[in-house]
Amino acid sequence: MSQQITTAPVARVAAPLPVGRSGKTHSPHYKWGILGIGIIAQAAFSAAFQGIPMASAVLQSDYHYSTGQLGLVLAALTCGAAVTEIVWGLLTDRFGERAVLVTGLAGTTVSLAAATAFLVPTGGYTPPSWLLSAVLLLAGALGGCVNSASGRAVLGWFPPGNHGFAISLRVAAVPLGGAIGALALPALALSVGFRGVFGFLTAFALAATVAIVCWLDEPPLPPAGHRNTTVSPLRRWKIWRISLSAFLLDFPQFTVLSFAAIYLHREHGIGLTAISGLLFAVQALGAVSRVWSGRWTDSRGGRHRRSIVIVYSWVIAACFVGLALCGSGPAWIAAALIVVAGLLSCGWHGVHYAEIAIMAGKERSGTALGLENTMVFAGAFLTPLVIPGILAATSWSVVMLLVGAVPAVLSAVVMPREGR
Repeated sequence: MSQQITTAPVARVAAPLPVGRSGKTHSPHYKWGILGIGIIAQAAFSAAFQGIPMASAVLQSDYHYSTGQLGLVLAALTCGAAVTEIVWGLLTDRFGERAVLVTGLAGTTVSLAAATAFLVPTGGYTPPSWLLSAVLLLAGALGGCVNSASGRAVLGWFPPGNHGFAISLRVAAVPLGGAIGALALPALALSVGFRGVFGFLTAFALAATVAIVCWLDEPPLPPAGHRNTTVSPLRRWKIWRISLSAFLLDFPQFTVLSFAAIYLHREHGIGLTAISGLLFAVQALGAVSRVWSGRWTDSRGGRHRRSIVIVYSWVIAACFVGLALCGSGPAWIAAALIVVAGLLSCGWHGVHYAEIAIMAGKERSGTALGLENTMVFAGAFLTPLVIPGILAATSWSVVMLLVGAVPAVLSAVVMPREGR
């Protein structure tokens, strides 16, 4: 007679719910809410520093600025971010994400509100370029907080196997905000003027600030300000090399974002409406590229992040060589090359940010991201200052070679290879 053996069902132990640094318990899905807040904050800032250049042709006309004055205004936001990014990163690692984001974004909102109220052409008054540049410089210096602080928050809430994907999604907010700016700001500038432009950006920054105040809890990392014994990212040469490659890739990126509208309009006769559509495509496809590359490298255990940046660099260089050879040739060829170069120039950020943040570790990721963003905004600041001088002395073909192709090649050379 056989004996029937029964086994009791094994009880499943529920995973502990995540607890924020405030002590509050959250749903397992809370990390997606943090990612959403990071995306909103990043997109609000990106809509300003990438969206205003999209309306550069209208800005130059309405404010009666020279090309040099226009370049100064367009560079102001990115210059402000460039000089404060490392500071924001260090402050984030020291005092936490929430305090940094609330302080910085509230200040950005106030700065943009001042531009809305006082720095738009009215009647016979045109704001001087130095004053508009100063206010935008302040907005950029304060708004730069979103880059390291929101990135550190996302990295802290997501598990290691999803770091590349999560950071890529957060960084995809940069072209998302740029796409919003490309669609909204030129239309607002043409229809209601720059009071509408700055008013839109003020409302966007205010919405991001409110979201942070209401819903952001800091991730369960060691308390801000505790003694950290790991080596600072600022003392690691490999991290500096990765950041330098970001600096170099910014030249082709902001050649497209800051001057593609003027280049396509003046050299190839493409209308402003069509150009807005092309630049929207650049931003949207760039966002898709960022997310795809982060997902793809995560599926391979985080390998190939540096390799994919190197491949992008070589393709970007080839596109700019094509633009240099195109000259005043068929408009559709120039437009196609601009779109491909632009989407890849916007598409490397996700894996780049993930690589440098993961190399530094969660507790030091704010500093590493601050260094990365310092380089990114330094390139974004220098590009609109360099191009007018080169263009005045030479031609668009030389601009495409010197500011587009050459930095992309150097980026491929500087970027450390896998395993080294």
